[in-house]
Amino acid sequence: MVSKELKKAIQELPSAEKDKLIFRLLRRDLDLAKRLHFELVDVETVEDKRIAFEASMLKKIAQYSGHFYSVGYLLQDTRFLSGDITNHVKITKDKFGEVSLTIKMLIQVLTLNNDKIQNQSYSKSYTLCIYVIARAFKILLLIKAIDEDYFIDFKEDLKSLGLLIGHNPMLMRTAINNGLDVNWLLSGEIPEDIAAMHKDIRANGFLK
Repeated sequence: MVSKELKKAIQELPSAEKDKLIFRLLRRDLDLAKRLHFELVDVETVEDKRIAFEASMLKKIAQYSGHFYSVGYLLQDTRFLSGDITNHVKITKDKFGEVSLTIKMLIQVLTLNNDKIQNQSYSKSYTLCIYVIARAFKILLLIKAIDEDYFIDFKEDLKSLGLLIGHNPMLMRTAINNGLDVNWLLSGEIPEDIAAMHKDIRANGFLK
């Protein structure tokens, strides 16, 4: 936390000194530099960024799914993409995109790889399965936290994700064992107390 005294001292610095401090900070904090570039220089909107990111993401998933080697590598590549979504949100503050991109990521991964996942033993697929279920839970939590006016935009994708999970016995087993009711996805009806439910489930050692 920045003290009032430090804020005042910075405000009283000559403009040239302030500029030096800002440029030094930007060299060390690339996320901040990207965010300022987006806010002050970039001509693309948040929606433009989201659309471009989604197209690139779906292409990457198709590429690594086409070269499937194991569920371990599939999980690794998917986690990298999830990290890219996190960076997109850091730069753009795109809360809507955090939900929509994560849903579409899971849908694409499962659409292209559900059969491959089921061909593995449950012990080999478990880490990927728990990752998918934990992400599905996170999606529901994020939706509950944002403006309800946006909720209708996610219902179709939520249903698609629910069907994909339902068609994979390993994912269904993992969902049931970890407190995720797939009907929440299929119906789009999220419990009012889902945050408390999620906290309790985690406290009891699940979703890990």
